[in-house]
Amino acid sequence: MRAARDPLPPARGGVVSGASGATGPLAAVRHAAAALTDPAVLAGAAVEAAWLGAHVATWPVGLVAGAGRAARPDHRLEHLPPVRRGLLVSDVEAAGTPILLVHGIVSNRSIFTLLRHGLTRRGFTNVFAMNYPTLATDVRSAALRLAEEVERVAAETGFERIHVIGHSLGGLIARYYVTRLGGDVRVHTLVTLGTPHEGTWAAYSLPTRLMRQMRPGSGLMRELARPAPGCRTRFVSYWSDADTAILPQRSAALRHPDLGARNVRLHGAGHLTLPMLGEVVHGISVALAQLDAGGATVRRGVTPLSTRE
Repeated sequence: MRAARDPLPPARGGVVSGASGATGPLAAVRHAAAALTDPAVLAGAAVEAAWLGAHVATWPVGLVAGAGRAARPDHRLEHLPPVRRGLLVSDVEAAGTPILLVHGIVSNRSIFTLLRHGLTRRGFTNVFAMNYPTLATDVRSAALRLAEEVERVAAETGFERIHVIGHSLGGLIARYYVTRLGGDVRVHTLVTLGTPHEGTWAAYSLPTRLMRQMRPGSGLMRELARPAPGCRTRFVSYWSDADTAILPQRSAALRHPDLGARNVRLHGAGHLTLPMLGEVVHGISVALAQLDAGGATVRRGVTPLSTRE
């Protein structure tokens, strides 16, 4: 897979065109079919199939495994691997800032097994994951459930702000929480992986309420396209040109004039494999290891770096 900074210009609402400039479901399908001749896409499809089998096998574990808990304070470093030790030494606050993982539709927290392990190995000490009933909910009610979970994590860890990583639908739920429910007070950084920010034609496959919300031009999409002035959350959006769950693929890029977003395009990556790719784990780690350039902190009672003497 190859990651690249996405050059998409800011835009509001609507369906994003494919590479040819055409829009609509047929154009999206033609673009996806043409991509199958790309060796990188074929390799990505093989990885996707393998990871699908692994995800099915680990599904029961995701139902019973714990959501995670706050790490106990431990100031010893000699037992840590170099990468983790380096993060703790260079920025103790960034290493301790809680990270909450939110899965997508027809999934559970087991989709984040490798991502969770990768973040922990890189020095992040408070990584949590939540489950929610994707078949009996809608985006708005799931966002309220997320708000409760964020408050729980904040109370347990003592941090005023946390990071959220959402895969697919999970990113859409988190974005709704941040921009429509005032969640930017709590969320420092929101990372989305293969999230249909402008909808997906694949949502026409089922007539459920949740799927209708994810269709291009739906009421939910129009609501998310509304102004969000003063939003304090920073956004990082990963999208793939071979994601067959998001049609057209570029609708997984976040484009909104009021949101500070960095879009990262991946070449040849499948939808389910986004949370387990090495370059994604590395990119997220780099982004979350750096708090605001101005020195703003996320922990209660900590003086901002910019005012320290």
